[in-house]
Amino acid sequence: MEDIWKGLMHAGALLFGGDPGVWEIIGLSLRVSGLAVVLATAVGVPLGYVLGSRKFRGRTFIQVIVNTGMGLPPVVAGLIVYMFLSRSGPIAAFATDVLNWWDPAAAPHDAPRLLFTVGAMLVAQVIISCPLVIGVTAAAVGSVPLEMRLQARSLGATSWHEALLTITEARRGVMAAIVAGFGGIISEVGAVMLVGGNIEHSTRVMTTAIVLETQKGNFDVALALGIILIGMAFVINNGLTALQQSGSRYER
Repeated sequence: MEDIWKGLMHAGALLFGGDPGVWEIIGLSLRVSGLAVVLATAVGVPLGYVLGSRKFRGRTFIQVIVNTGMGLPPVVAGLIVYMFLSRSGPIAAFATDVLNWWDPAAAPHDAPRLLFTVGAMLVAQVIISCPLVIGVTAAAVGSVPLEMRLQARSLGATSWHEALLTITEARRGVMAAIVAGFGGIISEVGAVMLVGGNIEHSTRVMTTAIVLETQKGNFDVALALGIILIGMAFVINNGLTALQQSGSRYER
C-alpha cells in the first residue's frame, strides 16, 4: 500500500511539476492512439456494417478472419509491420524503386526510413484496432431487426440512408466498438516497442516508458507512469461511454 501511495504522489509530481519529458510522451501517446482509433473507425465501421447486414459468398470465412484478428497478439502485428517496413521489406523496396525512378542519382541511404517512426507505430496500432472495431460493429448491426431495414427500403430509402439509419440504431454497439478499439491500443506495448524502437523524444510513449523505467529499476517512476496511463484511459473511456449512453434517456 505504501508503494501505491508513493506512486500516486510521484504521479502528481510528474504531472503538476511541469516535467516536459512526461508531457511529451503523454502527448505522443494520445496523438498516435487517437489517430489510430479514428482511422480504424473510418475503415472498421463501414466494413462492420457490410459484414453485419449483408449476406454474400465467403461471409462466414471473413467473420472467422475478423474474429481471429480480434485475438491477434499485438507483438505479432508488430512483427508483420516490421517485416513489411524493414529495408528488405516490400514497402521499403517499393519506396526505393520510386526514389530511384524519380532521382537516378540518389544513393541507397537516401531511401526513406520507415521503421522506428511514429508512422510505423500508427500502422501497427491501426492493424490491432481494426478487427476489434469491425467485429463489434458487425455484431451490433446484426442485432438491428431486419424488418426495420426492409421498411426503410419500402419507403424509398437509398442504400446510404439505410446504412445511416442502421448505424444510428446500433450506435451503442458502434460506440462499444470504438471503445474496444481504443482500449486495445492505448495499453499496447509489444508492437510499438518493436516497430517504434522506444526512441527518446521521437517514438517513446507511455507503455514503452513504463517498460524502460522498470528495466532500469525505477519502480516508483514506472508505477507513477502506470497510474497516469490508467487515469488517461479512464478519462477518455468515460467520455466515450457518456457518448454511448447519451441516447438512453430518449429510449426509456
